Amino acid sequence: MSRRAPPFHGKLDRPVVLVGLMGAGKSTVGRRLARRLGLPFVDSDSEIEDAAGLSAGEVFRRFGERDFRDGERRVVARLAGGPVRVIATGGGAFVNEETRSLLNQRCITVWLDAPVGLLTERTARRPETRPMLNDGDRSATLSRLDEERRPAYAEAHIRVPSEGGSHSQVVEKIIAAIGRHLEEQA
Repeated sequence: MSRRAPPFHGKLDRPVVLVGLMGAGKSTVGRRLARRLGLPFVDSDSEIEDAAGLSAGEVFRRFGERDFRDGERRVVARLAGGPVRVIATGGGAFVNEETRSLLNQRCITVWLDAPVGLLTERTARRPETRPMLNDGDRSATLSRLDEERRPAYAEAHIRVPSEGGSHSQVVEKIIAAIGRHLEEQA
């Protein structure tokens, strides 16, 4: 794995936003990507938690999905208007048409696309943080969400398969894809 500066070093003029289903690795990969690019990292769920004084899961449980998504939309819009950095969004943020449009205008959007089997395995590790998966068959719910959300995620600028390789490999795939994307936009 190469540790040299990305070919676009210093040319990135907008935030990089990671989207995808829960368990795809947005937060973990996002932290590593930010370090690799020398940029700050922010997780929209953490920002929601800071604003509400509750965990994202607790906000979801107490106020319902609709209110959670409304707060998430506002937080993501604020983050997208900020400095160049890496942003990990919640799994449902990019599904909102207004949010998706805003992120695609102001940021470079990267879809981490992972198979449902891997998502099922990963999300089982911290079930308390996944309120949408706590009632019923985790795999069936993720399969349904994947089917419903895939068309929205496909509107991201970049799609990077996240199929269980190392996080460092995924980071390098993202960096290469961002480089290609920036060249195409030039």
